[in-house]
Amino acid sequence: MPRNHEDRSGRGDDVELEITNVAHGGVFVARFDGRVVFVPDTMPGERIRARITDTTHDRFWRAETVSVIEAAPERQPHVWAAASVERPPSRRAGGAEFGHIRLDHQRELKRRVIVDALERMAKIERDVTVEAAGAAIAGIEPETPDGSGWRTRVRLQVAQDGSFGPFAARSHHVVEVEDLPLATERVADSAPFGQRFAGSESIDVVATAGGTAHVLVNDAPVKRGRRIVRQRHRPMPVREVVGDREFQLDARGFWQVHRLAAATLTEAVQSAVDEALFDPRAANLDLYGGVGLLAAALGDRFGSTVRITSVEGDEAATDHAAENLAEWIGASAVTERVERFVTTLAADASPAERSRLRAATVILDPPRSGAGRAVVDAIADLSPAQVVYVACDPVALARDLATFAGHGYQLGSLRAFDLFPNTHHVEAVAMLAR
Repeated sequence: MPRNHEDRSGRGDDVELEITNVAHGGVFVARFDGRVVFVPDTMPGERIRARITDTTHDRFWRAETVSVIEAAPERQPHVWAAASVERPPSRRAGGAEFGHIRLDHQRELKRRVIVDALERMAKIERDVTVEAAGAAIAGIEPETPDGSGWRTRVRLQVAQDGSFGPFAARSHHVVEVEDLPLATERVADSAPFGQRFAGSESIDVVATAGGTAHVLVNDAPVKRGRRIVRQRHRPMPVREVVGDREFQLDARGFWQVHRLAAATLTEAVQSAVDEALFDPRAANLDLYGGVGLLAAALGDRFGSTVRITSVEGDEAATDHAAENLAEWIGASAVTERVERFVTTLAADASPAERSRLRAATVILDPPRSGAGRAVVDAIADLSPAQVVYVACDPVALARDLATFAGHGYQLGSLRAFDLFPNTHHVEAVAMLAR
């Protein structure tokens, strides 16, 4: 049973907890005085000493691991000493919250989170295997045994004194670091350790597939009257390579951070599309399309006759998408908020447009928060033949799958990928059809 000091008032107490399960968000589950307690830096099967840090919620509290009393057999020395439980919680680097867990067991825990989210939120019973990045692609260089060396993009926060590093977990306290073991060698070697950047907000270290590295200093926003203004940076075009294809984008723009992620998702989306339901001349859509990676995946699989519209809210990304998709005569890129685009399309589409939309394949790659009810309702109103949903959050995915199910769309294939080793994040690719 959990034990603590005589004062049971909550916040600040040291308690002994037995960890029983994993929860979404990189935390684990214990119980204390009949209440759920969420705590990081541990895993199921451990007994720990923890400090209660948040008692503001009626249904659960939060705590931080102070020390491990009985370790689980899957515990390993943390892959990043700066994030180790041996350091005080306020000085543990964030961004590697599963680094103390053996890589195979990390994937088992991520599998459990996906399965639990599907059962609880979507009433779907489906098992899944969490695959390593690039595992299904011939000729891909394998990952490292400890899941290090994969990040091609790292954002480091700058403290008031100009030192930099990641935030400590669930805080805005900058932890100065001297290494970046999750990063590729090029990124780690390019990070400006030992320098100071007083007055800046953050630093991005970016390494492209071609081997070029960039250190981008982001100025802190300034207050002008009642407005907070961020300096606009001059575009820095870079090129990424996926298979035999090049993509142009801005160095500060969005691109998958794992060195194998873009290739992995290209293969996964191509495999997820049901060829029997795919019509290259339909009004196919690539929503939250970025610079056109997944639209290009469809083009590469189904050929030059593919018609597809890539929709993205960021104008710079859309400009790059137009260039990256230029070889497909039927491809176009639209700058628009996805919710506005699909709701307007659902309201205004002509009978002929609706016919082409009913034959369409929709690629859906929303942000971590998911597509949301308004977007899902509008897509369902368009009644496409199939939807391929790329998700970076299992709970958001399950919530949107439940909404799709209300419109008659059922889950077909589902694959999961460990594109963020040593963190709690996991990617999934789902196919839905009526």
